[in-house]
Amino acid sequence: MASDWKSYEPILIPDIPGLEKIDVYEENGGYEALKKVLQKEKWSPKEVTKEVKAANIRGRGGAGFNAGLKWSFMPEPDGGPRFLACNGDESEPGTFKDRKIFEYNPHLFIEGAVIAAYAMSITTIYVYIRGEYISWVDMFQKAVDDAYDKGYLGENILGTDYSVDLEVTYGAGAYICGEETAMLESLEGKRGYPRVKPPFPAQKGLWGRPTTINNIETLSNVPLVINRGADWYTGVGAEDHPGPVLYGISGHVNQPGVYEYPSGVPVMDLINDVAGGIRGGKELKALIPGGSSTPVLRADQLEGVTMNAESLREAGSMMGTAGMVVMDEDTDMVDVLWRIAHFYHHESCGQCTPCREGTGWLEKVLIKIKNGEGEIKDLDLLLDLTNQMEGRTICALADAAAWPVRHTINRFRDEFEAKCKKSVHAVA
Repeated sequence: MASDWKSYEPILIPDIPGLEKIDVYEENGGYEALKKVLQKEKWSPKEVTKEVKAANIRGRGGAGFNAGLKWSFMPEPDGGPRFLACNGDESEPGTFKDRKIFEYNPHLFIEGAVIAAYAMSITTIYVYIRGEYISWVDMFQKAVDDAYDKGYLGENILGTDYSVDLEVTYGAGAYICGEETAMLESLEGKRGYPRVKPPFPAQKGLWGRPTTINNIETLSNVPLVINRGADWYTGVGAEDHPGPVLYGISGHVNQPGVYEYPSGVPVMDLINDVAGGIRGGKELKALIPGGSSTPVLRADQLEGVTMNAESLREAGSMMGTAGMVVMDEDTDMVDVLWRIAHFYHHESCGQCTPCREGTGWLEKVLIKIKNGEGEIKDLDLLLDLTNQMEGRTICALADAAAWPVRHTINRFRDEFEAKCKKSVHAVA
């Protein structure tokens, strides 16, 4: 379907006025998927998991893992509490799509979360939202209250013997709490330090009990699969990464925003046709395709590249969150990389030495180069630092800091060398 994406009609965030209101949502088929599972067809939890697994809803939070397969890792119920932690932290630069769901179609997510909870015999759902989204927290809480009033949450949902509660909570502006186990620590009221794995959350998560973590957009796809079937879903978009995607397009484009289309849309079509092209009639220089941690691509690397996992992997980057940051010909890549490095240095929790020290040194050396005081050997020092950081820490923040440095220097080395050469000439 990606080939005819221009005829696509949004289904995650359709153009229906007032859809955030529960009555409007119900009038447009809302909560029918939940009724289908619990009342009309009475699916078993395993049947729901099997259908979602077959649909291959790949995680929209960055990892891209099959959601149904992830659900299947949960152990059999033992009579104790079990949790679903929904990750709405969304703190990575360039990523801003989950807040659209909170604002424009919160009940789609709530319905998906309740279906997921049923599939895994969950007793409590926690929705963790970044602290800077306080207005969206209030919007979403209103939707949750309405869902309780209508019997879609709480005791004996829709008159069945299934019950689940949903609690909304929010962080205090720490990027690290978007890492799934750091989020669990935060939910428990502790400092947001990522946990060593194993044990994995499915075995030992919140308060030591089985827990699954899913992204907001990921769970919003679940009602679509239940209503229309896994076969329909896998026919939408790219074969390796099916379904609709919320593309967050920012940077040097005429019409930045969040746009819903199938996965697999050509990158250049999204930039030129959807986002109105490069502002000021300038040339495209670079693209960060999926949030600040995903490797930057030069304009000459984008020919034929589509927004799905396999195509972006072959191009040398990743799908991530589909947060596309577009940069024009005037962009200073040294300055861009310094800003990214500054972010990861600031947001490192400091638990692991390679990350705590490495992110600091990345920023210090980049400041030196940015100020025209760098030497060519500093570029090799930066690359060596990335090798010392990647894969050596409890969570992937060090990797997220290392990848932009490595790939931006390798793909725009001439710009970095030019900055270094200036200081050499000045000394001469």
